Amino acid sequence: MSIDLKTIKHISKLSRISVDEKRAEKLADDLNSIFEFIEKLNELKTDDVKPLTSIAETTLKFRSDEIKSKNIREQIIKNSPEDNEDYFVVPKVIE
Repeated sequence: MSIDLKTIKHISKLSRISVDEKRAEKLADDLNSIFEFIEKLNELKTDDVKPLTSIAETTLKFRSDEIKSKNIREQIIKNSPEDNEDYFVVPKVIE
């Protein structure tokens, strides 16, 4: 597959992005090199290769779900920027 200047200009018009002649030539070269690389990848024999979800084939270790800090509500509320006994008050960020 080859991308020419006409195709680049058509794509830029559809995406409503202005592209000058010099930039269009650079984009065409870049896209053509990407497509050449994809074609090389398509030539690889991957029939016996299992798909990976991660490069590192490790499993996560399970841990018990334990509460380590009990009854620290008062300590947390002390850190609130505004004094309040019931909940943590933060500055308003939406106007």
